[in-house]
Amino acid sequence: MTREPAEPLRLDYLIKAGTVHSMAGQTYRAIGVRGAEIAAVSAGPAGLDDLAGPETLVADTPEAALLPAFADSHEHLMEASRNTLLVPVAAARSVAEFTGMISEAARGAAPGAWILTSMSWHESNLAENRMPTGAELDAAAPGHPVLARRGGHLAVASAAALEAAGIGPDTPDPAGGRIGRLPGGQPSGLLEGGAVYQVAAFAPKPATAELAAALGTGSAAYAALGVGTIREAMVTLDDLPAYAEAWRRGLLSVRARPMIRVGNELTAAQALDMVRGLGAWSGLGDDWLRIWGLKFVLDGGVEGGALEQPYAHEPTQSGHLNWDPGVMIEVCTEAVRRGWRIGTHAAGDRAVRTLLDVYEGVVAATGPLPPWTLVIEHALLSDRAQRERAVRNGFGITVQHTLLWNMGSEMLVAWGPERTRQVNPLDDWLTLGASLAAGTDLARPVSPLLNVWGMVTRGTRAGRDPGGRACHRSGRRHQAVHRGHRRTERRLRQTRHDRPGKLADVVAYPADPLAVSPGDLPGLTPVFTMVGGRPVYDPGGLFAR
Repeated sequence: MTREPAEPLRLDYLIKAGTVHSMAGQTYRAIGVRGAEIAAVSAGPAGLDDLAGPETLVADTPEAALLPAFADSHEHLMEASRNTLLVPVAAARSVAEFTGMISEAARGAAPGAWILTSMSWHESNLAENRMPTGAELDAAAPGHPVLARRGGHLAVASAAALEAAGIGPDTPDPAGGRIGRLPGGQPSGLLEGGAVYQVAAFAPKPATAELAAALGTGSAAYAALGVGTIREAMVTLDDLPAYAEAWRRGLLSVRARPMIRVGNELTAAQALDMVRGLGAWSGLGDDWLRIWGLKFVLDGGVEGGALEQPYAHEPTQSGHLNWDPGVMIEVCTEAVRRGWRIGTHAAGDRAVRTLLDVYEGVVAATGPLPPWTLVIEHALLSDRAQRERAVRNGFGITVQHTLLWNMGSEMLVAWGPERTRQVNPLDDWLTLGASLAAGTDLARPVSPLLNVWGMVTRGTRAGRDPGGRACHRSGRRHQAVHRGHRRTERRLRQTRHDRPGKLADVVAYPADPLAVSPGDLPGLTPVFTMVGGRPVYDPGGLFAR
């Protein structure tokens, strides 16, 4: 039998650049892409020319530097996408402008309809440097329930929104949260922690198709910043159909790895039932969409993080723990035995200590677990003994310098200078050999290189570390970039460019992020981004046919 000669390899894309970083020590000048993968690499710019056929699209960018597209280990793509459907108060620069946007939305809404703002705003952007009050929301939209969420742990609600949720003077604080109160005991509208979810549960949800389309818009914004994968920090079961539809319709521009929230408002029996009923979602998707695991929230954020010592500005408070440790051990053990990975939000040092107890209890019940089965999200505050315990046990750690960059002033007020100085001690984590992965956690697109700049310099929006901690050495830049590419997904094929057969997830910059001055990093924007061999951001039309 005569065997037909094999068809020669023909590339879909041939990309030439000044430098191609593999992030494993090697550099190249050209990569060839076929299908979703890198099919070939070359140390010279012309080394792959013989693999180009008539249909191969050649992008010659001799000044550009290519890196693997960034993998954000902790970001809220769902919330960032949902924000595009809500009142865009992040653009406001005063309380009057903020409430004016709410008034305008109310004028166009049906009587009594809910008015919901995006959650990506921050009071430091307002001239008054404070949050709007519940009374100001009442005046802006009389008769309308208004909920203005600020991040994941704080919100302001109008009186009508509080009433819709059944919250009044005699309503007790929910587990893991606080209802702000006026001197006479009436709710003020300020909500923290579990109280935010208590009101948000009554707000209307967008239709699945609308939210799927928003995921398309939101994911494209991240791709434009060089992000190729997002470990979605928290979704509810109600959110998953929108993700599934966005995946089926090919709307996602980045790979998504959602974490399903297990709510602390559930009883132990309810949480166990939820974990046991999740099997239907475990096989969802492909390399573009796959469930990462489960998400627990152990304490609050800057305003409610569980601290070992009282808050600097509120000596009667030291934050709150949302879970009973014994219940959490039971639920997490059941989840791990069913093959689920777990990421747990722990911001304060008391929460980190408690979570270490919980995770060690899980390992005692199950035996040794693979790396990145049990992950600590944030660990903003921790002491040396806690960090040593985490490393000794092999627990994964996700870090987000952008939280210090964005909320350093709140940390100074709530936690004081000394504790703020200890936030995100990356040098110590690295010295101890911690398994770190970097993310952003702002529910809005932020440049990964801004995060890298902050990890190297500890700089903030004010241009300096608010706690006065010494800057990291510039030699840490490669490690900071590497943590920005680190994947927490065991099954996803790596995208390092050290050999063919890896997923073609790449980002090109007009200058080399590993060589420019640190101060130039935040201003670098991608020339293009490719994910899975698909150009998802190409403003210059390099890949136009």
